[in-house]
Amino acid sequence: MGDWREELRARGYRLTPQRELILAAVTRLGHATPDEIFAAVSQESAAINISTVYRTLEVLESLGLVRHLHLSDRAPTYHSVSSGPGHFHLSCRNCGQVISVEESKASALTTTLREEFGFDADVAHLTIFGAHTHCPEEPSHDHHH
Repeated sequence: MGDWREELRARGYRLTPQRELILAAVTRLGHATPDEIFAAVSQESAAINISTVYRTLEVLESLGLVRHLHLSDRAPTYHSVSSGPGHFHLSCRNCGQVISVEESKASALTTTLREEFGFDADVAHLTIFGAHTHCPEEPSHDHHH
């Protein structure tokens, strides 16, 4: 997991402690809106305000460490790029829950697309909208990593 630090240093970047904190929060939360990230880091550092979080997320995204997704009509959610194997997302229109599914679960689809259309699908950015057949009682964030 520590490899992105070396990579950044090699590129002449250094993550400030604040940026480290925010990146760690994104990684730990899995998927988080800027507000959720702010709530998490403000427990650890009083020096960070919401605009710091927004600015830092932009920096981390430009460095290729986090990505954001627009899931439904809510705030963008951020996730860290280094968090293991890729995954795609199922977004429930009813309860708003977002489920992370490992990319390998889409292998039948990606294989079909490659063989029949000569197309390499990037499912890591894929969000499939739909609805649970039965919504879970508690809209909780799912973490299958």
